[in-house]
Amino acid sequence: MHDLTVILTFTSGLAAALVLGFLAHKLRISVIAGYLLAGILVGPFTPGFVANHAVAEQLAEIGVILLLFGIGLRFHLDEMISMWRIVVPGALIQSAMSTGALAVIVHLMGWSWSAGIILGMAVSVASTVVMALVLAERHDLHSQIGYIAIGWTVVEDLLTIAILLLLPIVFAPDGAASQSVGAALGIAGIKIASLMIAVVLLGRWVIPGALRRIERTRSRELFTLAVLVLALGIAVGSAELFGVSMALGAFLAGLAVGRSEFAARAALDAVPMRDAFAVLFFVSVGMLFNPRSLIETPIAILAVLAVVLMIKPLVAVFTVRLLGVPMATAAPIGAALSQIG
Repeated sequence: MHDLTVILTFTSGLAAALVLGFLAHKLRISVIAGYLLAGILVGPFTPGFVANHAVAEQLAEIGVILLLFGIGLRFHLDEMISMWRIVVPGALIQSAMSTGALAVIVHLMGWSWSAGIILGMAVSVASTVVMALVLAERHDLHSQIGYIAIGWTVVEDLLTIAILLLLPIVFAPDGAASQSVGAALGIAGIKIASLMIAVVLLGRWVIPGALRRIERTRSRELFTLAVLVLALGIAVGSAELFGVSMALGAFLAGLAVGRSEFAARAALDAVPMRDAFAVLFFVSVGMLFNPRSLIETPIAILAVLAVVLMIKPLVAVFTVRLLGVPMATAAPIGAALSQIG
């Protein structure tokens, strides 16, 4: 007897997302809200059919990779680099302020400093996927707003590498660190530098030659397969070798392929079913939501919401304005950052 878990999860997730996404659109709110509600509906914390979250999460990863790869294809590396004088200090300041604010708030509620700092760091990082879809809905993805906002989340993803290496050291249970903070930061720096070098080398020499050979076969299927292998391979390789998220790896893969003359064709042909799989990302997130948490920890949830919806965007807007960006650009950037990964 065939195991229908994957098919049932895929079908039920998409069906619920279709119905609730359509209703959200009719109500003139973001369809993302409908997708999240769909996840709650088929999740384990509501009655009725329960989809397999592990399967949904794995399918969602494919959608995230394809979505971020497609976005990377249309971004210009030179323009991304030109924004780093804004996004690097901006991301560092906003992350530090958001982390500190939430840590102080929950410490006053009786939490330990270590728990508060970890929770603060978790909510200080915005979701690149949410950012991309929201900016695309507003037609700002390929404007200065989009370049700064996406660059901001890329810096946050890179910062996460250092954070994940430092956490076991700073919050070691016995107070003893197995390695120094300097060594951990050095390892993080080497990983980030190695990842950037690998992306540049692949984009300049390896990928164009490989795609050129595939293109000579005049097989559309082989070309599509080659680009999908590049997207998935670089994303998974970035996660396994350099410790970054697969979403960031996919975005960098898109930047690498985008440097070749085949970028336009790759964007047109090589991301079939991208949007359908990407929808499952939000469905899988909705499946994690337990409504009982609203009753069990309402004050903590309100504290997190206050930081995410108020402190994060205000700090981002203030920082961007200090760096010389006009308010017409700074305000949408702040609004786009008022969410978490």
